[in-house]
Amino acid sequence: MWWGTSSWTAPVDVCRLAPDDDLVAVTAAQIRALVGRLAAAGRCGTPWQPVPMAILDCGYPAPALADALAGVGVQLLVRLGDEGRRVFYADPPPRQSGQLGRPARHGARFKLADPATWPAPDQVHVVEDSGRYGRVEVRAWSGLHQRLQTRGHFTGRQRPAVVAGTVIRVSVERLPDGRAPHKTLWLWWSGPPGLLADMDVCWRAYLRRFDAEHTFRFAKGTLGWTAARVRTPEQADRWTWLIVAAYTQLRLAVPLARDLRHPWERPPDPARPLSPHRVRRGFRHIRHQLGLPARGPKPARPGPGRPKGHCSGPARRGVRHEGDLEGKSRRPKAGRSASDEERIKPEEEGTSWQ
Repeated sequence: MWWGTSSWTAPVDVCRLAPDDDLVAVTAAQIRALVGRLAAAGRCGTPWQPVPMAILDCGYPAPALADALAGVGVQLLVRLGDEGRRVFYADPPPRQSGQLGRPARHGARFKLADPATWPAPDQVHVVEDSGRYGRVEVRAWSGLHQRLQTRGHFTGRQRPAVVAGTVIRVSVERLPDGRAPHKTLWLWWSGPPGLLADMDVCWRAYLRRFDAEHTFRFAKGTLGWTAARVRTPEQADRWTWLIVAAYTQLRLAVPLARDLRHPWERPPDPARPLSPHRVRRGFRHIRHQLGLPARGPKPARPGPGRPKGHCSGPARRGVRHEGDLEGKSRRPKAGRSASDEERIKPEEEGTSWQ
């Protein structure tokens, strides 16, 4: 894909989280599988090739993911939320000879909202004129960790883990619309042992993550991702994969599509690809040129249809979770007799229809 701002992304996998799934385990499995496919294709895994980078927003626990991906050749870049209360710690100082007591596990305190607790950064990267963001300053402190508990991803361990990483602070002069930024961007980075974080790549790569929001909006508002009235999770999965396939066809048709813009729309930049909306608008002309792999339909008689007097009954819908119907009486609906309620009652005990 193109480096920089763009409305295009390349979806490679889709996974639906079940109510009992663990976010860290599912996300780590997706990243591990993707790295394996890239290595099998010869795109990573050698010393002269770049290490893949997984970029996530603040809804993912960074230390837990870094621990789950230990031993995998991947860089992890996660945005840190709750900057006002988040605290990190450096490594403890060396233990003195003859010192009694339990060895310390945490060193100097590093609070994101308190500049007085920040030591001198290990890396500083400054871009005087980045274009849309003006002057950009990136600072990094390596070897920091959080105080974790034996719960969540770390449940079952005898003592809390110490997962060290690099904390990155990105400050910009202005936003793309000209306003002054109201908050600072904090990132967490971790990677394979011996790999040093590239500050210029980290801050630019995270800005690329915002392009995924355009993909979500386009899939929902234009391709109808959330407009389908599905009844089961399996139907939702199939519909999602159909949306991904349709979006991939549009992305592959970028060099073939013509710009059929309206009179009030701006002409596109010749150096940039067309947006997904404009490619979809011109896709109907590409479809007629490509043709169809199947032959034309043959005339045939209509089917017999539903047999006379046959009733298929209510459609099967998703099963509710246990506890949804606790404390609720099963009253017959208005206009329906008790005998009808008994006739459509599920056969298995404990199963209900929505």
